[in-house]
Amino acid sequence: MTLPVVTPREVRQDLIARREIALLDLREEDPFAKAHPLFASQLPLSRLEVEILDRVPRKETRIVLYDNGEGLVSPAGKRLATLGYSNVRALAGGLQGWTDAGYELFQDVNSYSKAFGELVEARRHTPSLPAQEVQARIDAKADQVILDARRFEEYATMSIPGGVSTPGAELVLRARELAPDPATTIIVNCAGRTRSLIGAQSLVNAGVPNPVFALRNGTIGWTLAQQSLETGQSRKFPDVSTQTLDEARAKARDVAYRAGVRRIDAEGLTDLATDRKRTLYRFDVRTPDEYASCHLPGFRSAPGGQLVQETDVFAPVRGGRIVLADDLGPRADMTASWLAQLGWEVYVLEGGFEGELATGAWTPSEPPHLPVVETILPRALSEALANEAVVVLDLAPSPAHRKGHIPGAWFAIRAQLAEALERIPEGRPIVLTSPDGVLARLAAPELEEIADQPVRVLDGGTAAWVAAGRALETGLPRTASDPTDVYKRPYEGTDNAAEAMQAYLDWEFGLVDQLARDGSHGFYVI
Repeated sequence: MTLPVVTPREVRQDLIARREIALLDLREEDPFAKAHPLFASQLPLSRLEVEILDRVPRKETRIVLYDNGEGLVSPAGKRLATLGYSNVRALAGGLQGWTDAGYELFQDVNSYSKAFGELVEARRHTPSLPAQEVQARIDAKADQVILDARRFEEYATMSIPGGVSTPGAELVLRARELAPDPATTIIVNCAGRTRSLIGAQSLVNAGVPNPVFALRNGTIGWTLAQQSLETGQSRKFPDVSTQTLDEARAKARDVAYRAGVRRIDAEGLTDLATDRKRTLYRFDVRTPDEYASCHLPGFRSAPGGQLVQETDVFAPVRGGRIVLADDLGPRADMTASWLAQLGWEVYVLEGGFEGELATGAWTPSEPPHLPVVETILPRALSEALANEAVVVLDLAPSPAHRKGHIPGAWFAIRAQLAEALERIPEGRPIVLTSPDGVLARLAAPELEEIADQPVRVLDGGTAAWVAAGRALETGLPRTASDPTDVYKRPYEGTDNAAEAMQAYLDWEFGLVDQLARDGSHGFYVI
């Protein structure tokens, strides 16, 4: 499929003017992390149909697709047309065309949120302490609390000694409950820099009376200082008293007002939703547990700290509108204050939790028309594997595959099935699986077109295999595709090389200058 072409200059003009546009990188995460435009969002061809409906909800949105010569744009255009997207373009020259136009390329993931965090520190001189000084304060039993602003799962993997899990949006709400004495020092940490800086500056912006510092360079700085981290911790923030809540509400609302955040009620939300010419994102910024217990229908779970950190993932349509919901208030106000400074038109919903609510974890929208495919049940697949009569290709993300896959299965990336066929044993029928079976169903017709052997899909995916009581295998012993679907983050996990961690910090230190060279961001700092 040949798509209409748009030039890099036209894309950049749309971004600067804040006209709605979704600039989508169709490559896998690892190559994307090596080089991409500032406001590009990574949405791989491999997962296009299972992510696009939630990430780009308005079918008339101006979508610009690019790759780096891999041939991903044409098939992506066909899939989007089938789903009803009507304003899809190709970036002239792809990634190379962007470079040839003289525009900046950024590295890593969530680049524009991280660049913004560095800009905040440069403009506001966010106070911070080095790892060695914080360790000395711990050893001296100083009057302090260490609040970990990351997701709880990251905190549980490794954390600063004595740290308490307090994800970013919870900080202004919970800090005074954890440090009621104004003399108590509050230290905010993350894995690297961004969430530490944004978290600490949130407390400063809200006028928390305590001394507040970011842990300089987070757990990376801690590790480079050769200091020990804790693992497997489960300390979480406490509930808040009425007095603490009232104080946090007033402070957070003041910050949101200074940032230009607008407030709407249920009627106002209905009015925004009827505007078919604008994209509207609805996010619930509370914790995932609170969301699962009850939430407003139509709102997606997006804990506020992660929403600010991963805005490109949650909301790829730059120039769209965002509405935030929070039954307590401060989390939405603080999250909105940062999104506004990032250049978003953002609203906080007043109330709304008094009416009928939904329950359960958020689940992505499923493509409306899945292909009709030949399936196989877990029991029959088990028998076939015992006789070495089939080959299983697992299309799960590589971290999920490592955690657990059907014994004998090969890891494969959907967009690279032709290459995968060259690595797997020949002559056997192929069974495709994925976590819930949806991705496998989508991929089956594509594989049938290029494979000589029969193709079937595991009914219900790997989840059905587990539900049938069958065991999984761990690791990544058989790779039909290289695991480029995931970029190895130098700030997650406990096995990162010192050189990679230092290189990551050096990259972050240079982001303010790169923003200036790029000149398209439109960020401001209150």
